[in-house]
Amino acid sequence: MYTQGLVSIEGAGGPEEERFQARIDAEERIEANDAMPEAYRRTLLRQISQHAHSEIVGMLPEGNWITRAPSLKRKAALLAKVQDEGGHGLYLYAAAETLGSSREEMVAALLDGRAKYSSIFNYPTPTWADIGAIGWLVDGAAIMNQIPLCRCSYGPYARAMIRICREESFHQRQGYEIMMTLCRGSEAQKAMAQAALDRWWWPCLMMFGPPDAESEHGNASTRWKIKRFSNDALRQKFIDATVPQARYLGLVIPDPALRFDIASGHWCTGPIDWVEFRRVLAGGGTCNRERLEARRNAQADGAWVREAARAYAAKQRRQAA
Repeated sequence: MYTQGLVSIEGAGGPEEERFQARIDAEERIEANDAMPEAYRRTLLRQISQHAHSEIVGMLPEGNWITRAPSLKRKAALLAKVQDEGGHGLYLYAAAETLGSSREEMVAALLDGRAKYSSIFNYPTPTWADIGAIGWLVDGAAIMNQIPLCRCSYGPYARAMIRICREESFHQRQGYEIMMTLCRGSEAQKAMAQAALDRWWWPCLMMFGPPDAESEHGNASTRWKIKRFSNDALRQKFIDATVPQARYLGLVIPDPALRFDIASGHWCTGPIDWVEFRRVLAGGGTCNRERLEARRNAQADGAWVREAARAYAAKQRRQAA
């Protein structure tokens, strides 16, 4: 089945599919009203909505540190970062809406457990160093994933990613600066930074998704140029960039098997615990329930705002008529 302007095109078959793939191969951008396979639309909707959910849920681990940041400067910077994440969610929900799903439908799918968000946000942030580690490692991993999305074949998604990547780059530098300050401080502060790295290193490697051999959506997404690089390739790029940064800080990557392979020019890690990844993804993480409960409470508490906005919009339409 093909979709054009969200209306099914009857009788679409091989030639339609070939023409669509030819546009993809020619690096043409697909826009919201263009003909597209239903599977392409569903894949994009799943990915973009889950990306949006991750941005919104991702505000929570850092949001609880706004009132506890160690200085006014840190508080203002963290507040701005959390605000940026909310804006990223807005851009992405708007991009997903061009594929025919309302924001209300996407949020409902998140709140009732049908939609996923990044498993990385189901880990706690017990110290201020965790905020630095999130900026340095989590946002650093996000940048590796997201910069190629600026060249995604779907126009609305690609354009949204340009601003998001600029802001994420700032967030990553902000996090690294927090870690550097801690590492140049007292022994207790450096130990706090090391403990945060120990907590976040392996979950960040899992952020790129399962190994290519186990990826359910990788082949189609790559063929349609939604994804430009495989999970394993992006993960390796992140490892190669991050290990030297940790060494510069004087921190130790929590992996006794870590080694540099001269032949390939890459850092090689020990095995990743994919059982842990699947457990957290299935709802067994430390903060899974807490994160969803916070979003459900926010949805309920904000109901009056949405109702007022709808009433105001209806009034404006009546006056315009």
